[in-house]
Parts: sequence; C-alpha cells; structure tokens
Amino acid sequence: MKTIAQILESKAHEIITIRPSDSVLVALEVLAAYNIGALPVVESGKLVGIFSERDYARKVALKGLTSAVTEVSDIMTGNVHCADLHHSVMDCMALMIDKHIRHLPVMDKDQLVGMLSIGDLVKTIIEDQQFQIQQLESYINPALSLH
Repeated sequence: MKTIAQILESKAHEIITIRPSDSVLVALEVLAAYNIGALPVVESGKLVGIFSERDYARKVALKGLTSAVTEVSDIMTGNVHCADLHHSVMDCMALMIDKHIRHLPVMDKDQLVGMLSIGDLVKTIIEDQQFQIQQLESYINPALSLH
C-alpha cells in the first residue's frame, strides 16, 4: 500500500492555507476557488487550527453570524488531529473515522507538509485492493495475466 508520503507526492504540491485573522468570507472564497473542503489555519509558519465547511455551517450560518466580519480564528477548530509521514493509510483512516473528521493535516516534525482527505485514503485503499485482486487472479490462473 502507498505511504502517506507517496499519496502527498501524487497530489498538488502547493498547500493552500488561511490566516486566523482572515474573514470567514475569504476562507469560503478560497475553498470555492480550489474546490476543497478544509483549510489549515497557519500563523507565523505554525499550524494553529483548521477551517472547514462544517465549521462554517455549524458556527456561522446556524448562529446568524456574518461571514464578512467574522474571523476564521473565531470559528476554526483549534484542537487539530494530525498525521505524520510515518502513519499508515489505515492509521489515518482509523483516526478520521474515530474523530469524525474528513481532512487531516500531515506534519513532518512541526512543519505542515500536506493535507489528506478521506477521499484520498479511500482511493488509495481501492487501488491497493484492485492490485491485490489482480495478483491473486494471476496466481490462480496464470493464463489471465497474459491478456
């Protein structure tokens, strides 16, 4: 199975972030522009939170706040669960399921090196299963591998 580092290599190398002092409206515009569901919140090079569509829906829209004047820091999730490059795909999947999260920042020591979505992990697991099926079919019937 692919490593976390290999998954990140196959994704865009640019890590899109937002500042805690940016407005929620700016954060929503960035989410829409990049067609993503969450943004790491970074201040002075340090990960300080994560902002997601879920944060907006539950902490702005439902509470009647205004996204143009509300700062990301006011509604971001501050206690961020992260992966590191040494975690396995299954470790990351288990963490995301256990914590009910869809996005996972990936850290290398104190440095943010990427973001994983649950879709990234599901895609990797499916690819691995398809490869294993092909290998088993080839083992069972070597004639199939000639096609």
